[in-house]
Amino acid sequence: MKIAINGAGVAGPALAYWLLHYGHEPVLIERAPALRTGGYVIDFWGAGYDIAERMGILPRLLDLGYQVEEVRFVDANCRRSGGFSTDVFSRMTGGRFTSLQRSDLASTIYAAIEGKVETLFGDGIVSIEEEAGGVHVGFGHAAPRDFDLVIGADGLHSRVRSLTFGEEAGFERFLGYNVAAFELTGYRPRDELVYVSHALAGRQVSRFSKRGGRTLFMFCYREKEPAPAPEDDAGRREALRREFAGMKWEVPAILEAMDGVENIYFDRVSQIEMPRWTKGRVALIGDAAACVSLLAGEGCGLAMTEAYVLAGEIGHAGSDHATAFSRYEERMRPFLADKQAAARKFASSFVPETDFGIAFRNWMMRLMVIPPVANFLVGELNDTIDLPDYEAA
Repeated sequence: MKIAINGAGVAGPALAYWLLHYGHEPVLIERAPALRTGGYVIDFWGAGYDIAERMGILPRLLDLGYQVEEVRFVDANCRRSGGFSTDVFSRMTGGRFTSLQRSDLASTIYAAIEGKVETLFGDGIVSIEEEAGGVHVGFGHAAPRDFDLVIGADGLHSRVRSLTFGEEAGFERFLGYNVAAFELTGYRPRDELVYVSHALAGRQVSRFSKRGGRTLFMFCYREKEPAPAPEDDAGRREALRREFAGMKWEVPAILEAMDGVENIYFDRVSQIEMPRWTKGRVALIGDAAACVSLLAGEGCGLAMTEAYVLAGEIGHAGSDHATAFSRYEERMRPFLADKQAAARKFASSFVPETDFGIAFRNWMMRLMVIPPVANFLVGELNDTIDLPDYEAA
């Protein structure tokens, strides 16, 4: 089958890889003019780690990854106020854990299909009309084309989802935070392989030192109601200066250094909850279907798992897409629902609302050196899903 995939982040190229493996003809559509670079650092473990191993890309990801040694909370005077060693994550995952830049994961997956899969950069799907035996797809720039299936792998603000299932507001569960991220080169001080954070009530700034003299910064703050993100970098800089005014530690220097930064990532922290991920010949995967939010810490790995299962079911069902879609939802929905629920439980403690809450969180983090306490606070890291072996089937 000829299958259109809107989105060339993590989920889309992963799906294209497996569809190609089963003999189908995927076409990737990406609104950006090229693969995106930069972005925040993700933790990578669990089912996604297993999928990467099956794809043969795990050695490359480990080369690109960072083996973070410590999560450290500091006060306004740079003194350590809490934190923990990341040995707990290594112990709980049997050493199958790394941290890497999201765009490095995406580019590594794409490299496995480059030259084998048609990709339309700088374009996007603007209309979807299901017809007898296929789907007529309109693009922003390219001429319309016919496909057997259309897959939305286009993230939290999915265009395919809005065209097929309805507006985003009907499916979004806002978790009460906005988040922003950007990089600087040459920033000092540096703490190698340490994730450093400073927080006040409802606000938190973090930094992580990367290779090549770069430093990643992440800002997170509480917001009562969801609101559209600023449309440009100037608006994003203004919002961050407003929300983080008066904070000490290194925050004034970071905000000043932000002046020349472009392509600041800025978005709401939300989940997507839908009664169905498929309709006719259209299906959703990744954040478009069931965004777990950055609070789950595993979104990219889960997107890779969804891609593996959807492609496997399509490959196993042949041209019977309805059966493939049904089996995909049946396998993935309970697993993703559990991940979303776990993220919601964690949401209240991610950036505490009060100074007492921050002090209590920091104190609890010190107890992570005790394995039973660490197990309780971190929860279950090993994914419970039983990945099918579609080759054997």
